[in-house]
Amino acid sequence: MYKILVVDDEANIREVLKEYAEFEGHTVDEAGDGMQAVEMAKTKDYDIIIMDIMMPRLDGYSACKEIRKFKQTPMLMLSARGEEYDKLFGFEIGIDDYVVKPFSPKEVMARVNAIVKRNNTSSVTPPSEIERFEGLEINFTSRDVLIDGQKANLTPKEYDLLFYLVRNKNIALTRNKLLEEVWGYDFFGDDRTIDTHIKMLRNNLGQYRKFIVTLRGLGYKFEAPQ
Repeated sequence: MYKILVVDDEANIREVLKEYAEFEGHTVDEAGDGMQAVEMAKTKDYDIIIMDIMMPRLDGYSACKEIRKFKQTPMLMLSARGEEYDKLFGFEIGIDDYVVKPFSPKEVMARVNAIVKRNNTSSVTPPSEIERFEGLEINFTSRDVLIDGQKANLTPKEYDLLFYLVRNKNIALTRNKLLEEVWGYDFFGDDRTIDTHIKMLRNNLGQYRKFIVTLRGLGYKFEAPQ
C-alpha cells in the first residue's frame, strides 16, 4: 500500500485518480496547487507525488524543484502539453515520469506502481562495485559517477539508465528493453523517452559520451574496451 499525494487544480482529476488509487488499496492526500503540495510534502512522507504542471500560485515544475530541496520523493508529472521540450525540462529537474492529458487512470496507476517498485529496489545497497573506463568512474554502491575526478550531476533516472547500460556493457539493448528494465513496465507512450534521457546522459558525460553507442533502428549499447 502506497501513500500518494495527488496535486492538480482540477478537482475532478484529483477525484478520479484518488478513486483508482484507493481501489488498489492506496491512501491518497490531495492538494489544489503547488504551494499547498510543497507544504504537505514538508510535513508528510509520500511514496510518490502525482503533480500537474499548469497550476495557479505555484506551477508543478517549480513545486518539484522546491520539494527536491528537502526530499527525493518520486514524482509523476501530468500535463496537457506533450512537447519534447516540456518532457526534457521535467526530466532535467528530476521527475521520474511524465503523462500527457487526457490520460487513462489505469495507465497512471501502472506507472505509479512501476515507479514506486523501482525506487524501492534501487534503494537496496548492492555489493561494493566500481567500474572505470578511462576517466569515467562509476561507483554502484554510492551511486556516484566521476568524470576525470569530478562528480557528475545526474538525475535519478540518468543514474539508473547509465548503471543498467554499464552492467550490460557491449550488449545491444533495444529501446523497449531499456524501458522495461529501467522504467520497470511496458511503456504506454512512444520510446522517445529513452532518446531524451540518452541525450541528457551524454551531455553530462562530456567526452565519455563516446561509450554510449547508438544502434540505428534498434537502441543503444555501452561499448567498453574488451
